[in-house]
Parts: sequence; C-alpha cells; structure tokens
Amino acid sequence: MQYETDIEPLNLGGGSPDYSGLSVIEGGGATSASGFRASGVHAGFRKDPGRLDLALLVADEPAACAATFTQNVFCAAPVTVSREHLDGVSYGTARALVVNSGTANAATGSVGIQSAHRTAEIVSEAVGCPATEVMIASTGVIGQQLDMSIFETGVPQAFAALSENGGADAARAIMTTDTRPKECAVSFSGDAIGYPGCIFTIGGMAKGAGMIMPNMATMISAITTDAPVAPDMLHAALTDAVATSFNKITVDSDTSTNDCCFLFASGAAAPDAVPFEAGSPALEQFQHALHAVCDTLARGMAADGEGATRLITVRVAGAATDAQADMAARAIANSPLVKTAIFGHDANWGRIAGAAGRSGAQFCQEDVSIDIMGMPVLRAGLPVPFSEEEALRRFERPEIDIDVDLGAGTARTVMWTCDFSHEYVTINGDYRT
Repeated sequence: MQYETDIEPLNLGGGSPDYSGLSVIEGGGATSASGFRASGVHAGFRKDPGRLDLALLVADEPAACAATFTQNVFCAAPVTVSREHLDGVSYGTARALVVNSGTANAATGSVGIQSAHRTAEIVSEAVGCPATEVMIASTGVIGQQLDMSIFETGVPQAFAALSENGGADAARAIMTTDTRPKECAVSFSGDAIGYPGCIFTIGGMAKGAGMIMPNMATMISAITTDAPVAPDMLHAALTDAVATSFNKITVDSDTSTNDCCFLFASGAAAPDAVPFEAGSPALEQFQHALHAVCDTLARGMAADGEGATRLITVRVAGAATDAQADMAARAIANSPLVKTAIFGHDANWGRIAGAAGRSGAQFCQEDVSIDIMGMPVLRAGLPVPFSEEEALRRFERPEIDIDVDLGAGTARTVMWTCDFSHEYVTINGDYRT
C-alpha cells in the first residue's frame, strides 16, 4: 500500500516555544536574573550521599512574588503554609524559597503544618528575614513526616553554599524520579519598550516526571526575573503563562498534592524604574518571555515523564470552543492506548479518534481529519492509506506530532505528553519501597 503524497498534511502549527525577540541564555536557569543566588546540597533527606536533596533560592532584597498552587483538595502542608505567607491571594513579597526532595510532607496533619512553619523559621533565621517571606515546597513520598533535624543542619549548609551560579545545583536538588534537570533562561532588551539601556532576564527551573497533570501549577517550579513588576501584575502574568504551559502537560493524568509554581521579581535590572504597567509594551514583552520560559520547562517535564521515550505534541483545531478543544486534546494525551501505541511505534489513528470521540467535545465524525507525524491518516472521518514503513521511519524522531481537526469551529489548543513504556510501570510499582 502506498503513502498518499497528494493529500496535504494539516500543518496546524504551534507547540514549540516562541523565542522571537528573545535571546536564549545557554545554560541559563533560576539564577540567570540579577539579584538572586541559589544552592543545592545533600542534607540527608535521601540515603544516597551523592544526591542533592535540598535547594535554596534567595533574593538579595525582598522581591515581588507570585505563585500558583495545586487545586487538589488533598494538598500538602507546604502548599497551605506558602499560601498563608502570600496572604491567601497568591502574591506579595518574599525573600526565599526552600525545597526538599524525598518527602512530600503531604497527608501529615497538624504535625506537617507545624513542620512547614518551622522550616520557614529555620530559613528565615539563616537569611535574616521574616518567616512569612519564606516560600516552602516539598516533593517525594506522601504520608511521611519530615525529619526537622535535617533542616536544622541542612539549611545553614545550603545558605553557606549560595551562589549566583548555584541555579544548576538547585535544579538537581529538587528532582525525584526525573532523569535530568529542567532549566531555561531568556533575556530581552528594554530599548524599544521604554527602558533604554536595560537588559531584562527571566530564568527558571522545574521538576516533575510522574503524578503529572497539573491544575493551576506544575509539580514544582521556581522562576525569577530582574524586571520591575509589581506583585499583582506578576500574578496575572504567571496565571496566564501557566494556563498555556504547565496546565497543558500530562504524563499520567494525576494531579499532585504538592503542585506549586513561584515567580520572583527583583527589579535589579532597573532598580529605580517605574514598574511595568498593564497594557504597556514592556509588560507585553515580559509576558512573551515568560511564556517562552514556561513552555520550555513544561515541554521538558513532559519529555522526561517516567519511563518516557518520546515527547508527544497533541494539536487540536477546529473545535467549537476553547474548552472543547482542551477536552479533546486532553483525552488524546491521557489515553493509555494512544501512549502505548506511540511506544510501540504503531500509527494507530483509531485510538486517537476514539479518545477524541469520548472526550465530550461536540463534532461530527464525518468532519474529522487526523495526521500522525505529518502523515494524513484520516480525512472526512475515513482512513487514508499510508506507508507503515514510512511511519516506522518517522517514529525515530524524538518528538511525535498528533494533529486533529474536528471541523466544528475555530478554537484550537496544544498539549504535551509522553509515551507509556514498561519502565513507567517499573518505576511506579516500587516507588515507595
């Protein structure tokens, strides 16, 4: 059977970060922006002495801070306390973020809340700031109490190790089942946006490989900028960026108890300048750069899903509404049958069509078109002959594209996921033991 070359691919586009007008900083991360130092140390939360397990990120001066947190009702103690420190509105002023890996401090009751408060106190004593200016995050096994003696010795160690070049160590210290750290940083000029002579930077780190289908945040992410942005504007920008990045990834359709994403703004690149104003070219460029960083980190998380061998980009167009586009894309991205087919290098469009059909999105099957890796496999609801040999060749790509046009409207969206391999079951079968 021959591949039908006379049928045009859908070419829906989108899915890759947009770096237009930005400079990508090679090796950049959470300390690329001016005014921040970080460290990652082995404190003792993990048995392996060679594994970093405590990260500390500190602003030189009190910084604007915004955050998004998990919507999981079974949220962890650090989420509860960090929300309190941001006055329940998820933005304010902060000086530091501390993250431990190995123990989630979730489902730990009042003792866990006390431990989270004590963690903030220990960090505040080292940094020299109020405990309410300390953000906290934990990741690891649920239901285990934190050993506070490890914080007592580990935080001073991490504080002593703080460096403007410490972002890479911090990114490694927050990892759990991740196979690699996720970091990114970009910069942009202020010349054309009312801040001549200034160069603004946004950089960040993220972790997450399993229990990933964020709802309002990612597993754990810390982003910094030296741009002058007020806390409320910072929160609006972060919420917008999270909605189209971290909230558009899924590894296994599970929303964590510990999801949190923090954004700090030092203003150090323009210390005496007026903060970016709503609707201004400066804020628009800042939002563009923030989206690029969040998209990069989110894609990195999906690509590093537990046991993953391929990043999968799912693009859905032609939906009646944005919500229905999301429903269809999410159903496809979460489908174990789709994910295992990709792992098996099987261009099984029937599984994609079936997932879209049960998603709740409204469309007529006679109007649907599907491409896999740029190969038309379905048009007007009917199969298109394609070469299995060509499909196998394209499956060697590190990123697999699935494009679906529902033919029901103009709404569209993009989601990122990964395949399911045997290793996913192995990792999660003995995660706690």
